[in-house]
Amino acid sequence: MTYNSTPFRTKKGLNVKKAGLITKKDDQRPDEYAAMLSGWLQQRGVTVSVNTIGPDLDMIIVLGGDGTLLHIAEDAARYSIPVLGINMGNLGFLTELTEDETCMALERILTSEVTIENRLMLRARLVSSSHKTAYRYALNDVVITKNVLDRLLNLSTTANDEFITTYRADGLIFSTPTGSTAYNLSAGGPIVYPGLATITVTPICPFMLSSRPIILPPDKLIRTRFESGSSTEHGQVIIDGQAFWDMNDSDILEIETATHFLQLVVSSTRDYFTILRNKLHWGYQERK
Repeated sequence: MTYNSTPFRTKKGLNVKKAGLITKKDDQRPDEYAAMLSGWLQQRGVTVSVNTIGPDLDMIIVLGGDGTLLHIAEDAARYSIPVLGINMGNLGFLTELTEDETCMALERILTSEVTIENRLMLRARLVSSSHKTAYRYALNDVVITKNVLDRLLNLSTTANDEFITTYRADGLIFSTPTGSTAYNLSAGGPIVYPGLATITVTPICPFMLSSRPIILPPDKLIRTRFESGSSTEHGQVIIDGQAFWDMNDSDILEIETATHFLQLVVSSTRDYFTILRNKLHWGYQERK
């Protein structure tokens, strides 16, 4: 495969004529804030739609948490629409702006250049002898996991048809640099700077201590399947936290970098390491 080597960070002016507001589901506060923000934008000549995404949008504003942003990432990337995240959830690693910062940030977006990071995404599909699923896209990760009471999975894994190893574990995580601070980190994987183009493969609770995460370059087509002869094995494929496919003994999961990126509008007042320290308490040492 050929990797799309788009620059990680760019600065450009956005001619925002129509913005889409996406609100966190089953939460009244983002809906109320969206009503206020809609009026604010309309006063500045911007047409607003709520909870709909189409190619006519010039920008998407997410009002919620990281889960809300992950939910719309595939559509936003497909239409090349820049996304601004306003944290109205819990962690807010991707939705980094606070409510108090929103109007000032939007004023800057509407009148001057903004910083956009092109975040690498993965695409995955399930292949069997009789069919191929449609590709699904992930901003964070693609995960194979066993059912609760099942035995460990034996997952034979290759990169560009070169055998890596057979992982004996509860599952495997294939993460982007953006997703390296999510499930990958909890499973003992490394933090990867979001400007790098990599795929990290991390076993979940591996049987062998020597079974460690590995970081692969972006031009690798990864295939994983249950080890030959393991006819009783099956698992689930989960993409950005949503279950998509049941994986059986004859199936092959293919993962590779996507040809399009998520365009994430980022704050000009915070750097990545500040976010790591503030959100994840990375490198924190209690001073007495």
